[in-house]
Amino acid sequence: MTKDTRTLYLELIKRVLTNLIYEDSRLDGSSAVFEAEARLEGRDWPSVAHTMVGLSRLDNLQMCVESVLADGVPGDFIETGVWRGGASIFTRAVLAAHGVNDRTVWVADSFEGMPETTEDSNIADRHVELSEFNDVLAVPLETVRANFGKYDLLDEQVRFLPGWFSETLPVAPVERLALLRLDGDLYDSTMVALDNLYPKLSPGGYVIVDDYLLHGCRAAVDAFRQRNGITEPVKDIDGTAAYWRRAV
Repeated sequence: MTKDTRTLYLELIKRVLTNLIYEDSRLDGSSAVFEAEARLEGRDWPSVAHTMVGLSRLDNLQMCVESVLADGVPGDFIETGVWRGGASIFTRAVLAAHGVNDRTVWVADSFEGMPETTEDSNIADRHVELSEFNDVLAVPLETVRANFGKYDLLDEQVRFLPGWFSETLPVAPVERLALLRLDGDLYDSTMVALDNLYPKLSPGGYVIVDDYLLHGCRAAVDAFRQRNGITEPVKDIDGTAAYWRRAV
């Protein structure tokens, strides 16, 4: 694609993924009216859109992907926690727009929703009952695959890792990463992803934390960074998500 064609394509993909085109209502039923500001900022659960992360986080994801491509940072791309697949679909779209055919987008999710928290969970998670919303958060693998297909982006460069992170990530056949996007919400989900995937992140690669605002997620990130002596600054994206770049 030429630069102008690429820009038009990716901007349209973002608008479709967030459904700024047809403006669907939010799932909680608090309003039947489309709230553009909430959708742009990723503050609602859309009834139809393929992502809930909002436009700022998609812009950040595009910047990170294009940055590692421009700088030649080696490795694949992974998202841990994908819901309907929107952010992973967009990552694949960026690769397609740049004609990149030698990198994989790994899509990791239980595809059963959030795990139940118990007394064995980290203290930061014990009273967070996100599993109560699994009627919304549990999106089957077949649905996510079909969503990739709707954008003509389901191909051999997309690989799925279905199952609980504690079971799949330690044995995931991922050799090297250029980008790690965390969207597991909970302390335990975030920590297991960092423990198993951060060592595979190339220098110059990015970590994006979708739920840095949440106490458990932030506590896991902060503890991991302290334990591993990571001092690269964590930068805010939109008041909810944050990211940092691994030092070269």
